[in-house]
This record gives sequence, C-alpha cells and structure tokens, in this order.
Amino acid sequence: MTRPLLLDVPALQAMLAGGEVSVFDCRFDLADASAGKRLWLQGHVPGAAFADLDRDLAAPIGPKTGRHPLPGPNDFAAFLARCGWREGRPIVAYDAQGGAFAARLWWLMRYFGHDVVSLLDGGWPAWAAAEAEVATGEECFEPQAVTAMQPDHAQVLDAGRLGQALTAGAVRLLDARDADRYAGRNETIDPVAGHVPGASNRPFRTNLDPQGRFHDAETLRAGFIEALEETPAAQSVHMCGSGVTACHNLLAMELAGLPGGRLYAGSWSEWIRDAARPVASGEADSEPD
Repeated sequence: MTRPLLLDVPALQAMLAGGEVSVFDCRFDLADASAGKRLWLQGHVPGAAFADLDRDLAAPIGPKTGRHPLPGPNDFAAFLARCGWREGRPIVAYDAQGGAFAARLWWLMRYFGHDVVSLLDGGWPAWAAAEAEVATGEECFEPQAVTAMQPDHAQVLDAGRLGQALTAGAVRLLDARDADRYAGRNETIDPVAGHVPGASNRPFRTNLDPQGRFHDAETLRAGFIEALEETPAAQSVHMCGSGVTACHNLLAMELAGLPGGRLYAGSWSEWIRDAARPVASGEADSEPD
C-alpha cells in the first residue's frame, strides 16, 4: 500500500501508539556534521533512530564523486537493519529544515524499491510546538534481517548522460540550491561557484510556507509547471549541491501530481570535479523566486 507522503503530528502519534512504524531523525547541519547527532541525543521523537547524512544516507566521498554519493545497497540495508526496520514496515522521517534532509531518506527508499516513507510535515519544530512527548539519549533497536536492496538506476542520471541530454534539449534541469549559490554568489560550500549551463533555479525552500510546511498541491503544481516551461514532468532532472535537497523538489513534484522526475545524484559538487565541464554564473536561467 502506498503511504501518504506527508503526516501531521497527531497522525504520527497515532502510529507510535499502534507500534508499527519506524521513525528516523534526519537532522543535519552542513556547517557542523556532528550537530544532528547532538540534537537527537538532546531530544527526539520517542523511538526515533538517528540517520546521519554523511554516514548512513551517503557513501564515502571518492576522487570523482560529489559530497554525498549514493550509498551502496548492502550498506544501506545494513543501516536499516541496525535500526530495527523490517521490510514493509512504514517509515516516518523528519528533520528541522522543512524536510531538506528527510527527503533524501524518502528518495533513497524509493530508489531501492520500498515506497514506505512519509515525512512529518513541519518536522521537529512542529513536534516541539505541539508539546508532544520527547525522548532523550540513545535508543536500542532489535536488529532485523534486511535483504540486499536493488537500486532502480532509471531514477538517476550521471554527469555524462546529463550533459548529452542537455545538449539535445531532452531534459529540463532544475537546481534546488538557494538563488545566490546558483548565481555564483556567496558560495561557502563548494570550491567552484555557479551552475550547470542550461539549469534553471528552483530553490527547495520555495516548496515551503513560512512555518516550514509544504505548500498545498495546487500551489506546488503551479510553481513547477511554470519552472518546467511545458516540459513533461518525466523529462525533469533535479540537482543541488550534492544530491540531497534535490530530493525535496522530487518529493514536492510528487505532492503536486507531477511524478517521474530523475535525480542527478552527484550534483554540483560532482560536476565541478572535472574542469572540462562548463560552468555558468548569473541569473539568466533562473526562475523568479
């Protein structure tokens, strides 16, 4: 059964009371990789396992990869098994950044063939604002047997195929980074500033209201149809700095009834590993905020 993409606090509380759910805390800070674990220890949804972006939701960085390569199927299955997840069990993921990191777990599970993830809409701030129960410290899980997962390679594009598709005008590339990084200004993470020529800017934060919750489906749909410029949703490709917040746009398109987009998993941090790949700057290709 397909799970709802978003849940509110009462819905998650009901699932916890029923006992048949695995919860993952995906809080992370790109400027301080240890911050998410500290926050989880200080307080989390009861029973939530901590999903570390660098260690659990990505593979080690290689000489030609971006900052967050996709995890291997065996490693990802082992992570889920350690956290007590068993196949078919629903998962609820949350973070404190409007789903910026939780969406990576949602996308990875689909990539590996398991459509069981919902996001807590509003994330940890919504849970805290509701004064819901909070647990502290480590959690103990009964390890499960999770078989090796089979990735769906059709959901991703590598740099070579992306370049060819852009040259042929066969895809619409949407960059989920903030507008200043897309334009090549205020680049504080990657060593080269700018964007892939032909990419349009669709910051993932555009998907959220001021409370950090997703906009309704109609609002999301209108925004993506404008960004796609008559390109079918299935011909969209999504990128960001390292293939993480791009998943937020893919989730938002699903909410909007526009499925089928693919991920350029290496994203900007991989693209710039090869000096021969072209780089653009400025706002000429960007969509209005």
